[in-house]
Amino acid sequence: MWRQSFGLLEKSYTHDTTGSFLLGKWLHIPLSTVPLCSAVVDVAIQDYVADVASELIYQNKSQISTEVLFVFPLSPHMAIYSFQARSEDAEVQAMLQDELSVPPLPTQAQQLHEPTGGWENLEYLQDQSEHPGEVFACFLGTLSPGREVVVTLRYVQELPREPDGAAHFVLPPTLHPYSKHYAWNCLTSELPYSLLLTASLQSPRGVANVQANFALTPLIYTAQDHSTAQVSLAGRPPSHDDLELLVYFGEPTAVSAVVETGDPGAPPGSLLGDPMVLVALAPSIPEAVPGQRQSGEFIFLLDTTFLERAQGSLLFLLKSLPLGCYFNIYCYGETSEGVYPQSVEYTQDNLTEAIRRIPSTGSSLGDANLLGTLRSIYNTPRPRGHTRQLFISMAGLPPDKEAIAAEVCRHRNSHRCFSFCFSDDSAALAMALARETGGEATYVCSDNSMTAVVLKCLKQALKPAAEGVSLSWTLPRGLEVEVLGGTPQSIFQGQHSLLYAQIRGQAQDTTVAKGVMTLQYSLDGQDVTHTIEFPLCPQGDGRLAGHRLAARRLLKRLLTEAASGSGDELRHRAVEISLTSGIICPFTSYVGVRTSQRVTWYQGPLALLPPRQSLIPCQITELRGTTIVSSCHPKSIWVPPGWLTAVCASWLALRRLTHGIAALPQRGACSKACKPPPPSISSLKYVDLTEFVLCSSIFGQWSTKAIAECQQLVALQNVDGSWALSSGLASVLEIDEAEIKGKMPGEVMEPSIWATVLAVTWLHRHDKCYQDLCELLEAKAVTWLHSQAVSQLDKCLEAANTLLGSTVEPSVFRL
Repeated sequence: MWRQSFGLLEKSYTHDTTGSFLLGKWLHIPLSTVPLCSAVVDVAIQDYVADVASELIYQNKSQISTEVLFVFPLSPHMAIYSFQARSEDAEVQAMLQDELSVPPLPTQAQQLHEPTGGWENLEYLQDQSEHPGEVFACFLGTLSPGREVVVTLRYVQELPREPDGAAHFVLPPTLHPYSKHYAWNCLTSELPYSLLLTASLQSPRGVANVQANFALTPLIYTAQDHSTAQVSLAGRPPSHDDLELLVYFGEPTAVSAVVETGDPGAPPGSLLGDPMVLVALAPSIPEAVPGQRQSGEFIFLLDTTFLERAQGSLLFLLKSLPLGCYFNIYCYGETSEGVYPQSVEYTQDNLTEAIRRIPSTGSSLGDANLLGTLRSIYNTPRPRGHTRQLFISMAGLPPDKEAIAAEVCRHRNSHRCFSFCFSDDSAALAMALARETGGEATYVCSDNSMTAVVLKCLKQALKPAAEGVSLSWTLPRGLEVEVLGGTPQSIFQGQHSLLYAQIRGQAQDTTVAKGVMTLQYSLDGQDVTHTIEFPLCPQGDGRLAGHRLAARRLLKRLLTEAASGSGDELRHRAVEISLTSGIICPFTSYVGVRTSQRVTWYQGPLALLPPRQSLIPCQITELRGTTIVSSCHPKSIWVPPGWLTAVCASWLALRRLTHGIAALPQRGACSKACKPPPPSISSLKYVDLTEFVLCSSIFGQWSTKAIAECQQLVALQNVDGSWALSSGLASVLEIDEAEIKGKMPGEVMEPSIWATVLAVTWLHRHDKCYQDLCELLEAKAVTWLHSQAVSQLDKCLEAANTLLGSTVEPSVFRL
């Protein structure tokens, strides 16, 4: 059986207890891999973008003809721009077309080539896949025994930047489907295919070093200044690992720029014709000290349909915020009003009033007005010097999901979203909002895990950021530059930002060979400036990786603008960019053009018998995923010729028959695969829940009782981190208030110091540990103690351990 490597698939026949229904019996016909014979991969890495060209040769080693389907999984930062497949008797090419136009074929050839139901194979793939996600799929027809098919695939992708500045490239499993992806090769470590991998590296900062988890040839520099280099796979690749490259350039800098030459065949002024500057922004941001004052605007959006369940988690979130920040709360549902008209400073009075204004229960009537709430927030100015971050909870899928995704994308450079979904149907929207803004999406599977999950995201949100990011350019007269997609206003610690800037015009002074770019931002209230020079003489190998990724970025922006109803002009521009760059967009679609070879027996003039062209299924599709468990050694059974078509027809008939039943209440034994597929919408993708920040096993240990007793203590904490000595605290500690006061050390002049030490010590009792729940608010408490009475902490801790019968170490109090 196949995994996420996919590649070339065929129908294999196995006896199983589940599968397609045919003639009163269940027949499982899974999709299995066609053996890969050889792979030739050429990777071009230019700073933090990569262009990958691959040639894959597959051979049908079975004794019967088989229908084949090429499937390639797509990651969020990847885009295919060329696909071709060649066999002995035909050639298939994937072409983009305007969805509203006719296919680019002669009128007499506008017929779908369906020898055995190509479109049905794509639908069959959707249901038989074990892994949900987005894939490129193309039906290639029938492959005879012993015959080969050669697949040529090209794609571009943005590369993640490691903390040490390295560009991280991973070869997709489709191009290196090592043994665990092949059921027929489970018992051997020998790879049944050959792999030739070469990498061309380029950076104006120079290529310093390359590391890999496989053997490499020595690094060969192809330029005297070490700005270009080459490296290759040495020997056979490892048989049990993905192939990974770490490319180190010159000294890591806060900003770098590479100018990529345009396409000489494209007209000047067009996206592909002009030079493109590839800009990488990676400011050096120091770690924040937990518990100290910190800027930021934190806005919490709560679905009123489960407001009562979220009260405890919201309390932990609010108490864990740092001093110095701003906050607001929106309970969206029938209204889109916030607790405050706009965000307010995080003070004791403002927090107390906010908690008082939150209703204890929410109404489940009417549709959730998330879109109106978001628009209200975006129309509200954010406090100067405070990065805006949204925490969005979704109990279900809002009806206006497309508009919500477009609205968030339109403001992607001004904020970050952390989204929490509580149902499968809202998972795609939650992931889309997080991806577009650089946040995280979390699938909350139980009420007990909710608090720990949202606090984990808050820790990410509290990482310091470079604020007020801006770029300025100095270019020769006659040239101008436009950053496609805009510049982010903030960059958080551990993140970097890739920008694409198009240089337009003609320089009046050709003697000026350099441009200047200045990056400015604020860090902890201090203005920081970085200035670099970059050569205006474009570089590149003509593969236009930066231009294609720039087209992808620009198409995303045009999509959001077109979604607001700005007319047909934006749509026409998006279609033009998509067709010229080869990057698909919601207004274009793939069509497979199959060109059959001329018959060998015809000896007449070739002009009288042109090659037959036809359309075949080829598209970006969403796999829904199943829970089918595969076997390493399936049992083969013989199926008479012609049954494949009958099975597909039977499966489709059953699917149509049960389509309406899926809307009925699902029984407990029915898996989520039984549910109807989500609607096909342009900006939202069906996602694998394993991509989320899931509720890991460490979150499962929190019982309702443990969270409740911890919550009582948290509710008593002040925003500065201190606790007051009160009867409420005594109740939580289960000690008489008079006894607590009597045991207070004589050196302590302020009762709140003694109360705070007791509270922190209680959190670290030998039989309890609330580290994941109370880490942030505990850090505030310790910081407050150090600001008040650091000299008294030793004796306070000793007295607290005696009173509570604990053995908490001084290190907890940073002593």
